[in-house]
Amino acid sequence: MAQNTQVLLAKRPHGEPSDDCFDYVTTETPALADGQVLIKVVWLSLDPYMRGRMNDMKSYVASLAIGDVMTGESTGIVVESKSDKYQVGDRVAAHMGWQTFIVADAEDPRLMPVNLDNGTLSAHIGVVGMPGRTAYFGLSEVGKPVAGETLVVAAASGAVGSVVGQIAKLKGLRAVGIAGGPEKCQYVKDELGFDECIDYKAGNLAEKLKRACPDGIDVYFENVGGDVTRAVAPLLNAGARVPVCGYVSNYNDEDMASAVTPFHILKELDEVPEHRFFVVTEWHDRWLEATEQLGAWIKEGKIKYRESVGEGIENAPELFRGMLKGRNFGKQLVRIADESVG
Repeated sequence: MAQNTQVLLAKRPHGEPSDDCFDYVTTETPALADGQVLIKVVWLSLDPYMRGRMNDMKSYVASLAIGDVMTGESTGIVVESKSDKYQVGDRVAAHMGWQTFIVADAEDPRLMPVNLDNGTLSAHIGVVGMPGRTAYFGLSEVGKPVAGETLVVAAASGAVGSVVGQIAKLKGLRAVGIAGGPEKCQYVKDELGFDECIDYKAGNLAEKLKRACPDGIDVYFENVGGDVTRAVAPLLNAGARVPVCGYVSNYNDEDMASAVTPFHILKELDEVPEHRFFVVTEWHDRWLEATEQLGAWIKEGKIKYRESVGEGIENAPELFRGMLKGRNFGKQLVRIADESVG
């Protein structure tokens, strides 16, 4: 039997998650029942939303309990099957947490087939997976972009922000990114094709943003919160839309209940823009549409992406902390195993 290593929530973080917030358990995978499959995990996704799930507080989805497997999505290969739906060698995506092997019911809605025609196995938890779909639906359905408008997106070199800006350009908008450091800003502008990218670490963000957006801001795609939102807010035009994907600058706050969020900042404006928090599951029935469109744009060279790859599930907590601080460049992945069937 395969040995499965799981990463569990050992205790709730107080600020940044320390190593003792995580526990490792290794067990043999059980024999499959009829209708089940065994998946060898190849890639694990690390995403900001996971930090919120570690807290015991009301949110759009239930918090993790102590002892639960850390939440997260992965892609892998079916290595054993007792189901007609999946055969050995099939590639799949599974939203079943930080672990090296997964035993799953083939009909579990958290399990999805992967079509490599739409992108690599790693891309299915990145640019054509949840982050890409988040950008696709968040911009189109909540941001409601119109050609000629100006869009600003924070964390512009990240898994979601990079796709938001590139789709905006495809739809005829002026795209301005905000990222941390000259290397990321150069990539966003020169490789991804944004009109401008501002380094928030270099200071004078509000002044530089005003120069980059002489006609104001029509769509602000929120990923960061805090000082970035404060710089954006005065520049929002009448009729502006703000899709709120997240606000990572607050996620390690010791008291999230008292955090000043983008909602507080936006509601202080004389003219409060149209804004709301959204989750990609709102458009679950259209996920394939997004993946196929994103995959087509990649094949056509219209969307580019980068991946930050760490090695081994034992390094996931440190990579997770780094991702929350913006150390990653593009989508943060953990390589768990090779892509062989054996």
